[in-house]
Amino acid sequence: MTLDLSGGVNQMIIVDYNQISISNLMAELNGSKDSDINIDLVRHMILNTLRSYKTRWGDEYGDLVIACDNRRYWRRTVFPQYKASRKKTREDSGYDWTSIFEGLSLVRNELQQHMPYPVVDVDGAEADDVIGTLVEWSQKNDLVQEGLFESPRPLLIISGDHDFQQLQKYENVVQYSPLRKRFVKIKESADAVLREHIIRGDKGDGVPNILSDDDSFVEGKRQRPIRKALVAEWKSQKPEEWVTGEMAAGYIRNKTMVDLSQTPEEIKEQIVFQYTAQLDKSAEDMYKYFMNFGLDRLIEVIDEF
Repeated sequence: MTLDLSGGVNQMIIVDYNQISISNLMAELNGSKDSDINIDLVRHMILNTLRSYKTRWGDEYGDLVIACDNRRYWRRTVFPQYKASRKKTREDSGYDWTSIFEGLSLVRNELQQHMPYPVVDVDGAEADDVIGTLVEWSQKNDLVQEGLFESPRPLLIISGDHDFQQLQKYENVVQYSPLRKRFVKIKESADAVLREHIIRGDKGDGVPNILSDDDSFVEGKRQRPIRKALVAEWKSQKPEEWVTGEMAAGYIRNKTMVDLSQTPEEIKEQIVFQYTAQLDKSAEDMYKYFMNFGLDRLIEVIDEF
């Protein structure tokens, strides 16, 4: 990523759009699987949630950035089993996920058109890629002068996803989980957290541990167990000290899937391009947008956006 800007770069509150939107939507459905999606209520809830983040943390961390999951994932191209079980899990849930995702897509497009926040939705990228890339990019491009030196401005990630704990290796990064209503603190180094994540894999994303077959979750196979003592030993060492030929394929697979520095360079460049291209978005359309959808309560607090 060679793009460099002087001035005009804002501090960031990066919001994991799908996570906060789905949590709002589930609250609205309240467990009722037969209810139609009330898109007007969902729109209001998402906007009001964004307003609450801006009013609570805007002075300290700056402007909102909306990080989106694209419909296509580069990880699935590399590892076809990635999140392969999600579709069945959704089908079994009883919710109308087609309508849910259509509603979230509609509101996302409205945010892109009418709100003053950068909305980053890059072909092949997940919100993980957007957040990881912007955090990495901020280390050299979103700086503040402190005496004789420049350092990255404080940056807030709003998501409960444990994938982002690895980004706390950067001193300017703070993570807040809206579901747990608390900041995410790690008990060991971010590098150790990442190494354990690579070793154990990620069941939620269909990534087995490094000793197990690619299709372990898809085919319902039992994973090869890894003793806690061995995990502790491995994560305290450099990979070249313990990764053998037998486990190298699993290690490389998992590092590619969970290490956010592994996002392909061309996707990183598109993320930075989309973000920087939207830094000067106007707030002029916001009032008309709120009026068109009868968002009277939000009009009363429009200055808080």
